[in-house]
Parts: sequence; structure tokens; C-alpha cells
Amino acid sequence: MTPGAGHDLVTASPESDGAGHSAAPADYLDRVKALAPRITASIEEIERDRRLPQALVDAMIEAGLFRLLLPRPLDGAEVDPLTFMRVIEEIAKLDASTAWCLCQTSVAAMIAAFLPADAAWEIFGRDRRAVLAWGAGPGGRAVPAQGGYRVTGTWLFASGGHHATWLGGHCLVHEPDGSPRRAADGVPLMRTMLFPASSAAMGDNWHVIGLKGTGSDAYSVTDIFVPEAHSVARDDPSERRHDAPLYYLRTNNMFSCGFASLALGVARSMLDSFVALAMEKSPRGAKQTMRDSAVVQSDVGELEARLRGARMYLKGTLAEIWRSGARSSELTLDERMAIRLMATRAIQEARAVTDAAYHAAGATAIFAGNPFERRFRDMNAIAQQVQGRRSHFETVGKFLLGLEADTTFL
Repeated sequence: MTPGAGHDLVTASPESDGAGHSAAPADYLDRVKALAPRITASIEEIERDRRLPQALVDAMIEAGLFRLLLPRPLDGAEVDPLTFMRVIEEIAKLDASTAWCLCQTSVAAMIAAFLPADAAWEIFGRDRRAVLAWGAGPGGRAVPAQGGYRVTGTWLFASGGHHATWLGGHCLVHEPDGSPRRAADGVPLMRTMLFPASSAAMGDNWHVIGLKGTGSDAYSVTDIFVPEAHSVARDDPSERRHDAPLYYLRTNNMFSCGFASLALGVARSMLDSFVALAMEKSPRGAKQTMRDSAVVQSDVGELEARLRGARMYLKGTLAEIWRSGARSSELTLDERMAIRLMATRAIQEARAVTDAAYHAAGATAIFAGNPFERRFRDMNAIAQQVQGRRSHFETVGKFLLGLEADTTFL
């Protein structure tokens, strides 16, 4: 798992923008820049209502942001993963909840490449406002029926579920007699069922300290029918219908990359805010500003190095994998381990930088009117999520030492 050179590599070829126009990857960063005032103005509402306001969602739809990872035949952008990461990072600098919802639903939409063409068009193609959200699983049970499945279940953490048009539920498949159906290798068979959001009952359990605005509530369905064409074995290459390099990456790979970039965006804003504060603030009893302190100078230099190092490691490794992945139809286990390691490291470093900047800001940081308190809460919520688990280091360590390692989140 050799790190890449750290170059900011993105493809320069035009992409569909989801509106019948041609859009280069850099154009999506321009769209985020244009949306920045609206995102910033929505932060108070996002925090209060614990979800994204519909006006902001509408603006993001209009900008084509929810179609970044959709296949081109569905009028999606199908951008490369480095471009996607940059978009998520830039939005996260403004608001972590907005970036989180976009990352979660965009990666979920990659499942369109594995659906039959008619089903993919029904869900994503004909509706310009299509958004797919799903939660953790398996939380459901699917029983084969004529032409599909009867599905019952409850799933947690459907980020963006309140503005989604479709929901997904990861289900264990059971025979009519209740026994689990097993795949060829003997493991219980799991499939992801897609159904209209109107079929589900949304809960109200997302009462949290960070990432408040993601609306990651639970949702449930009871004995609904899901057609066979609306079910898929997630990330199974045998079911991939749209053969393009982006979809050689698994959804777990893209969640890792996206949420790591999100964490780095939050950390960048936090560190920049601390530098700005140090230019002006004179601590109680001090005759000079914070920037004149040798301790602060050293801290800023070290934190900047850690943040840049994590970002370049993340981007450089993915750039290397992306180049090799374009020449094959599947990532190797070594490459998937590399993604797991770089993403976990980036999240852990981002959390460390954020925490250090928060504490260095002193009492200023505890007030909601300053740019520290919300980012501190958001970052520590990000690090609690599955992509930030420190146990991933053990997984990669076992692999490097030739031991059997857990591949669940690869």
C-alpha cells in the first residue's frame, strides 16, 4: 500500500451536469461556491429543525449536486472520486450536516449502476429531483413473493431521509417458512430493497449533539411489496449493469473517501478560524495578541502540517488507486485496505486538529456565536461514525501481518 505522490489529480473531460449541459469537474466547485451564501444563511435553521431546509435542498437539486455519482445514461454526472471528494470537502467547510447528507445520498445513488435499466430510469432517470437515502442494516426481512419480495423492517440513521424520494433497506432474505436463504458460499443472503419514501414511516429519534441537521432518523415499513427489479445485491459485480471505472469502487470505499474529505473540510475551517482569532485576541492578562505567543506559533505550524499531511495522503493514495482501477474491473484487497487505512487516518487526524484548535481558542470557543462550538460538536460526531473507528487500524494491521482480517467495511 504505497502512498501516492499527493498530486491533486482530477479528470479534465466534460461531464453531464444532469441538465443537458456539459460540465467539467471544476464547474461543480463553482456551483458550490455560488451556493455558499445560501448554505451559510441556512445554518441556524438546519441546527434548529434537525434537517436541511427544503429551499436549500431545491437549490442543491438545481445545481445537479445530487447527481454527481449517477451514471451518465441516467443523465448523471458520473464524476471521478477525487472531484466528488473536493465537492464534499468544500461544502463541509461551510456546514458539516449539508455535506453529510450530500455524501450519504450521492454514494447510495451509485446503486443505480447495478439496477436493470428500466428500474434505474424509473427511480433516477425520469425524476430530476430523485434522491435515495438508506440507513444501517440489515434491519429488514424480505420474503420472496410473486415477482418480488414482501418486506418488513426498521432501519436507523437515514441521513437525508426527510428529503429523499426513495429509500433503501438492507434485508436478509428468508424463505416463506422463515428459514434464512443462503448464498452459494453458505452465508445468509442479503439484498437491498428500494421503495418510494412515501411507503415508509419516518421516526423522530435524531436528537444528538453533532451533525444535528442530517435528519438521520429511523424509518420502518410493514409488509410492503418490492418488485424484483428494485432489489439488488449491493456492490456485487455480477449485477453491475453500467460498466464504468467509478462503479468498480464499492459503496463502502466511496463512503470512506467522502466522509474522510468531509472531516478534513471541517478541520480546515476550524484551524482557519483559530488563526483568524489569534490575529486579534489578547488573552486575559496578556499584553500581546495570541499570534505573538511562541506556543501558539508552534501549535499552528504543527496543526497545519498534520492537516496538510492527512489531506495529501488521502488524495494521493486515492489518485494512485483510481489510475490502476481504471485498468481493471475490481479493486484488489490491497487497494481496499489502503482506502480503509487512509480514510480512518484522515478522520482521526482531522479530529485531533479540530480538538486542538477548539481548546487553543479558550473561552471564545464555547459560545455558539463563534465558529468553533458547532464544528467541534460536528467533528466529534463524525469521528464516532463507523468510518472513523480506531479498530480499522487493527484490521489493516492484521492484513499487513498476514493474519485473517475482517473485511466487513471494505
